[in-house]
Amino acid sequence: MKRTLSLWLGMAAAGVLALALAPLHAQSSDAKTGKIHGNVINPTGQPQSSGTVSLSTDGGATLKFSFPVDETGAYKGEAPQGTYMVVYRAPDTPAGKMVDSIRGVKIVAGQDTAQDLDMSRAEYISKLSPEEQKQLADLKKQNADALKTNVLIKQLNADLTAVSGDKQEIDSAMTAAAQALGASASKADVEKKAAEIKTAKYTDIVSLMTKDAALKPDEALLWDQLGYGQAGLAQSDNAIVAYKKAVDLETASKKPRMSVIGQAQEGLGEIYARTGKVPEANAAFDAAAKADPERAIVYLKNQAIIFFQQANGPAQVAAADIAIKADPNPNDPDLAVVYYIKGQGLVQNATIDPKTQRIVLPADCTAAYQKYLELAPNGPFAQEVTGILQQAGEKINSSYKASKKK
Repeated sequence: MKRTLSLWLGMAAAGVLALALAPLHAQSSDAKTGKIHGNVINPTGQPQSSGTVSLSTDGGATLKFSFPVDETGAYKGEAPQGTYMVVYRAPDTPAGKMVDSIRGVKIVAGQDTAQDLDMSRAEYISKLSPEEQKQLADLKKQNADALKTNVLIKQLNADLTAVSGDKQEIDSAMTAAAQALGASASKADVEKKAAEIKTAKYTDIVSLMTKDAALKPDEALLWDQLGYGQAGLAQSDNAIVAYKKAVDLETASKKPRMSVIGQAQEGLGEIYARTGKVPEANAAFDAAAKADPERAIVYLKNQAIIFFQQANGPAQVAAADIAIKADPNPNDPDLAVVYYIKGQGLVQNATIDPKTQRIVLPADCTAAYQKYLELAPNGPFAQEVTGILQQAGEKINSSYKASKKK
């Protein structure tokens, strides 16, 4: 945020004159008047957003006409034609004092005179004491640094918005590919096109975030998004470095954003899970859930889904149990897929009864499938789960009804 100068108003500014303030005079209705307008600029070069500009005909002894300075530093008013001293006073300027003045300003009837009070001019600055000039120089540097930072932050936010758009296009890549290729396209062609779309978007993300992380290396969110892009391009080692950088930076900050830590830990967990590092993956997902409790169920459910996608039966069952235990609502519909994943992990341990030739499901597998049907009786896996239970001779405890064959 841009810093404004406050110390200078209390300075014993050179050129300050003692004056006897007199009541403002109402101007005569038949006087020939002109207008005056301008801007008040403080010594740092920024607009002065308050105070008054007044006109004097006796060297500042009497202020006859006063006009307010608005939040942009502008003022405007009207006065009889003549030659005036234009005087600026801040709201806290002591009685009989002024902050700045310009002599010999002419107001001409029927015309609008422009007159700024620019306290960054050399004439004004030269009359300040050495200490005041040093304070002013320090403030100018701070303002310049703040302005530069503001410009950078604006650019970073614009890039993060672009990344958000890229993520949405990655999520909808299959739909976009199908629309682009038409209904006659094969599944393989659609998947190939979707992969091309995703690769282009991940590449955009990596390009933007690599640039931005170099410009502001202490911003954890940039490293988190960089890791996301690198993971999408299968640059696992680079993504791990970026995610860890995000976690370390955010953990060390004065007010850690737990959601950023959670996202980065989840990213690490996914990379570890997809590269067969089960203990590391479990530790990362656990850290994500602890860092960001509000999204803990989401992280833990994703952990089970990723292990399921990797066909890691034992790991997906363990992850599913953790997600189920963590959800305070045992009837949460969002847990349906978790129960399905648990059942799919356990069904691998099914056996065949040599007498009946029926499959024999582990007890926990049957319970998981039944819970899935209870939570999602018409879910996307309901028909599959019902078929497995029927093959095992299990009673279906749900309202699922298979569609009638025509």
